[in-house]
Amino acid sequence: MKSLYVKFVVLTIGIMFISGLIAFVISNTYYQQKLKPYNDQKNTKIALEMVSFIEDHPNLELNEYFENLGKMGYQLYLVGNSGEESYFGASFRNKELSASTKEFVLNGDVYHGILHFPKETFVTGFFANELKNTIGVPLNHDGTSYALFIRPDIKLLFNEMHILFSWLFTLMIMFSIVMVVVSTKYLVKPISKLSVATKSLSQGNFNVELDLKRGDELGELSRSFLQMSRKLEQLDEMRKEFISNISHDIQSPLSNIKGYTNLLEKESLSSSETTHYISVINGEISRLSSLTKQLLLLASLDRNEEILQKKTFNVAQQIKELVRNYQWMINEKGLMIRFSLPDTEFFGDPSLLNAVWDNLLTNAIKYNKQNGSIDITIEKREKSIFITFIDTGIGMDHKEIDRIFDRFYRADQARSRAVEGTGLGLSIVATIVKLHGGHTDVNSKENEGTTIVVELPNS
Repeated sequence: MKSLYVKFVVLTIGIMFISGLIAFVISNTYYQQKLKPYNDQKNTKIALEMVSFIEDHPNLELNEYFENLGKMGYQLYLVGNSGEESYFGASFRNKELSASTKEFVLNGDVYHGILHFPKETFVTGFFANELKNTIGVPLNHDGTSYALFIRPDIKLLFNEMHILFSWLFTLMIMFSIVMVVVSTKYLVKPISKLSVATKSLSQGNFNVELDLKRGDELGELSRSFLQMSRKLEQLDEMRKEFISNISHDIQSPLSNIKGYTNLLEKESLSSSETTHYISVINGEISRLSSLTKQLLLLASLDRNEEILQKKTFNVAQQIKELVRNYQWMINEKGLMIRFSLPDTEFFGDPSLLNAVWDNLLTNAIKYNKQNGSIDITIEKREKSIFITFIDTGIGMDHKEIDRIFDRFYRADQARSRAVEGTGLGLSIVATIVKLHGGHTDVNSKENEGTTIVVELPNS
């Protein structure tokens, strides 16, 4: 299989030769259609002026005059009515000329051999050194009729230019090929690196190096590829973390359920112990149920299913209802909750958005400090509404904020405090808000608290 480099070189050189061939054919056509008639007229005028000069000077030495014309750059053929013939200047390559043509000129007519020279695709008549490719004019001198045939001596007139253009054309082709070979290597090199990097990615190695300094499309492609590799690396880490977390979050309640089920088999259990064990098992079952529901919801959101069932509802009333439902958790932790929730109508999916407020509120409760506070506000600004949740909890650093919407990600502080959760809540929040055309912004400081602002377009 040929490399891209070889293909590019061969294709470019092929284009050069094909372009040259097409240009030659077009030029030859232009000569046949435009330049040849003009050249015929010009040389006819010159021939007639020669004849006029000779006839105006009857004492002119004919052979000497034609020899001088031959040295000046003309090829001449002179034939008399008695059949004598002479050549002056450079020799014709082909001296074939029909007797009827000679008789035609001797009878006083002008022969336009240049104009009527046969058309050939790859040979222009201008360079055909043949006797029939001439201008023939009648000549009377010293009582004798002649037929004079002339054409420019191209080799004499353009010999130096012919050599110059030959060298110019040859060197142009050579340097063009060399430059194509060199420049193609420069152009293909980053593509080759991209190919190597692609193979590296396919083998799970995300540490690739590319030339990012180029300012052209290949440089942009390299930067995009590098961003893609970094994203794939993050996705791979998230996949591994997902497997680890989902295994832990499923295995842990299953182990508890199995352990307490084994304990229930003991006949010596008291009524209170049985009730406690059953309560623990039910709690773990609820935990698994919550996890599977969230996973199913995320799967539906990922498939971009038409799950939005929009209608107009009161966002403030929805959040107030949630606060009442979680009042027992708020009181249990001694939290002070403040809210400014003016009645706000919004056109969206109330069920999904309820899941958003639910996750944000439960997080503000779970990750808050004992006797902390929670502030919830709704504010309208131009064409958007802003729903803000502020807590005085454990907070996060910048690295954790960057990953807070990753699935199953939970800050180390939260894990060390053994706060229950699946790590899916904020991922669900961001996805649902995005489906509504909104944006979720997080601001947090360690040991000071977290502010989450949900912006929804109200148009």
